[in-house]
Amino acid sequence: MTPEDRRSERLRLDRSEGFGERLLGVLLDRAHEMPPQLIAPLIAEEVGRVGGRDVSVLLQDYAQFMLVPLSGRGLAASEPEPIAQSPAGAAFLRATAVEVPQPDGVRVYLPLLDGGGQIGVMMVTLDTVDDDDRRLLHRLAGLVAHLLVIKSEYTDQFFQARRRQPMALAAEIQWSLLPPLAMSVPQVELAGILEPTYDVAGDSFDFALNDDILHVCLIDAMGHGLDAANMASIAVGAYRYARRAYVDLSAVYSCMDGAIADQFGPEGFATAQMMRLDISTGRLAWVNAGHPAPLLIRNHEVVGRLESPTTLPVGFRGADPQISEQSLQRGDRVLCFTDGLIEEHEAGEEQFGEEALIRAVNRIGQEESVREAVRSLSHALRENRGWRTSDDATLLLMEWRGGAADHLATLD
Repeated sequence: MTPEDRRSERLRLDRSEGFGERLLGVLLDRAHEMPPQLIAPLIAEEVGRVGGRDVSVLLQDYAQFMLVPLSGRGLAASEPEPIAQSPAGAAFLRATAVEVPQPDGVRVYLPLLDGGGQIGVMMVTLDTVDDDDRRLLHRLAGLVAHLLVIKSEYTDQFFQARRRQPMALAAEIQWSLLPPLAMSVPQVELAGILEPTYDVAGDSFDFALNDDILHVCLIDAMGHGLDAANMASIAVGAYRYARRAYVDLSAVYSCMDGAIADQFGPEGFATAQMMRLDISTGRLAWVNAGHPAPLLIRNHEVVGRLESPTTLPVGFRGADPQISEQSLQRGDRVLCFTDGLIEEHEAGEEQFGEEALIRAVNRIGQEESVREAVRSLSHALRENRGWRTSDDATLLLMEWRGGAADHLATLD
């Protein structure tokens, strides 16, 4: 095509601003300088332009039991909604809009998604709902989710809304270290959860998706309270430092090992598990430094443990670890967990045990997404243990799907 042809083609394109573009464009244009407290009234105004009313924004609480209302000018007052049994919870867990007929219209529950992250739900009532409304509301909810994530970097408003009880200082440190609790791309989905939510100290996890490699780390620092939180902070920092230096898993282990030993001496240590999953091939590599072996789940049933050679916890200046490998099949899930999950027991009684964990995993419904499964599994285990959590306990579940995501980078 000649330059003249390209100019002619450009003249024929319709670049006028339509209603939908104007609606969403206001959010985009103002986002960079929008103070956090003005997000609520802007959302209410934007929804009003499509005929919506009674707008509420619900955020997931830290314990992942409830969706709690965000307060703000223009937002309707609402009550917390249970995640397990409510239209808002269904929209949240299944990442899809839910419509409920009302005497005065239709109540629409829209998941607020950001890279698969578990943010919350936006609720709005309209007189009627057609496909144009659904398309606009879906995109508006996406922009609202991005705004909440961006603004949360420099406000406490959203964190305060999510809390339903006081948080210990050690837990405050641990939560500040965490990445999003979930991530979803076409090739892989991942979700994690920490217990006890408001008093966790030594457990943590981290992950990053760099090109086709998903990096995952699970950490359990010795001790309790601030000492454990400080050690976990050093371990996570060392892990990220090594991961971003493009070193192999053996060098990642050595970096974490040296950091803990240098800072805490011969008495300090943390168990750790470092994994790398090639999301294009399903090839999983890992080093297990003192954690229980992860469970391999295939066709929604535990088919084995990902055993590996014994490696000393980080901080003991152990020898170079042996890296283990496993080829996953599409749809396989890998469940990683810390020992606090299976060692819970009353004084003099037997531990909860890994077999009980496996039975609970096998009862998970086939229709449950990864983030729905890890949440329901954690809560079911806590109930089975009599809601006892005397030690930190962490679950992290990932599912490899394979395929590609290149179609997301094209407009067709």
